[in-house]
Amino acid sequence: MASAALTFVRRLCWRLPCGTRPTQAVWVPAIHLHMTAATMQVSQKDFQKAQEQLKLLKKDPGNEVKLKLYALFKQATEGPCNAPKPGMLDFVKKAKWDAWNSLGNLSQDDARQKYADLVSSLVSAESARQKKEASPEEGRHDGYETLIVTTKNNITKIMFNRPDRKNALNHQMYREIIKALEEAGKNDSTVAVITGNGDYYSSGNDLNNFANVQPGEMEKMAKDGAVLLKDFVGHFIDFPKPLIAVVNGPAIGICVTVLGLCDLVYASDRATFHTPFSQLGQSPEGCSSYLFPKIMGSAKASEMLLFNKKLTAAEACAQGLVTEVFPDSSFQKEVWARLEDFASLPKNSLAVSKQLLRSLEKEKLHAVNSRECEVLTERWLSDECVNAIVSFFQKKSKL
Repeated sequence: MASAALTFVRRLCWRLPCGTRPTQAVWVPAIHLHMTAATMQVSQKDFQKAQEQLKLLKKDPGNEVKLKLYALFKQATEGPCNAPKPGMLDFVKKAKWDAWNSLGNLSQDDARQKYADLVSSLVSAESARQKKEASPEEGRHDGYETLIVTTKNNITKIMFNRPDRKNALNHQMYREIIKALEEAGKNDSTVAVITGNGDYYSSGNDLNNFANVQPGEMEKMAKDGAVLLKDFVGHFIDFPKPLIAVVNGPAIGICVTVLGLCDLVYASDRATFHTPFSQLGQSPEGCSSYLFPKIMGSAKASEMLLFNKKLTAAEACAQGLVTEVFPDSSFQKEVWARLEDFASLPKNSLAVSKQLLRSLEKEKLHAVNSRECEVLTERWLSDECVNAIVSFFQKKSKL
């Protein structure tokens, strides 16, 4: 879009009628009387260089900036606005005319300088952005493909990073989350945070995990999947530090059920919470069969776990699954300011208190996790589950 910016400035210029432009009396500040020819020549050189730099920009600077560039270009090359005012309904020309006319009697030399300065600032900003993108993020952990894991300001952030798949969990992502939790549990951070990159927190299990499995491999797939799931949930149960979920968007399935094992759950007001187990011929996991009735009561838990009710963030908060809901516009700013305050608290005190809160039920939670995984193994091997998943893929292919 770089060339588009210059095209906006050049191609869309108004053309004056044939003939000589009327002479206009322009007041020039006294300081300009002392401007030398060499100074003006440098200004013109900078102006031409800026036009070339503008072509090299990779990011569209936006309409507001393009209007400024257009106005300064016209002022620099033609002087104060001399075109007739467009009609009110000619929105594009009206916006351009207003931008140019707003410069008043700004001299052509000053307009060239302002144009060059503006382009220079755009180039510098883009260069800084590219440098930041090219260099590793501060405190970033190596060895992850489906996650972005960073430790900064005593916070280890584990970010689901499959935005093109709505952060759906494949087998690799399960293993990487396990690894990230192990690292976060042992490093010097005070708290750990789980969140999602993009519009979704997570869309749950990637159902492609079940695709292309041959009939003779179904039993092994189910047993291996149950072992992986049990280990995954077990790491949430045993995590030694405060674990906080920052739910930035819709959450589905396993990433909803393990929220009951987190110590705090903060959600954007556009987040939703959905556990469509029966719809897919499956059964609850993540210790939700035990924790959800405790958190929200049997009836509300049944609505979610049996009858596929999707909760809004406000409903999830009212039912105790979510700690607090924030407006999406200020979600990240408010939540991370609070998390940084938490991370400044005495680390060992938080860890010891977390263990006291969890210790009384840890054995029970592991037992629930084991039983849930046993039931899920049976469900995955059932014709009902297979048919439900096949039906899901058929509906998806028609979309």
